[in-house]
Amino acid sequence: MKIIISAKSNQLEGSPDERFGRAAWLIKVDSATGEWQAFPNPGANQSGGAGVAAAQFVIDQKADAVISGDFGPHASRALKAAHIEMYILTGAADSLKKAMELFSQSLLPVFQP
Repeated sequence: MKIIISAKSNQLEGSPDERFGRAAWLIKVDSATGEWQAFPNPGANQSGGAGVAAAQFVIDQKADAVISGDFGPHASRALKAAHIEMYILTGAADSLKKAMELFSQSLLPVFQP
């Protein structure tokens, strides 16, 4: 499964970012292999439409799920239309690795727009 997590840095050991559209980085993790890649978020510096730009990137990466603190209405509609599952970061997810661990244990809440 391909999962994208909004992040503050380009390292897997780094902290997740609760902002989806404005997160500096989007980290793609393959849950089957553990391989990962960091990408600058194309929406981070946009004056408008940041969430939609980030959502389009997630769709283009063929992700199955995305983890973040919140999703704006336009981003969540785009992700939902693409059948991409959205999960919410919790306080226990203080690192990207911990977020992945919680995700794999089905302990992250599903985003409800």
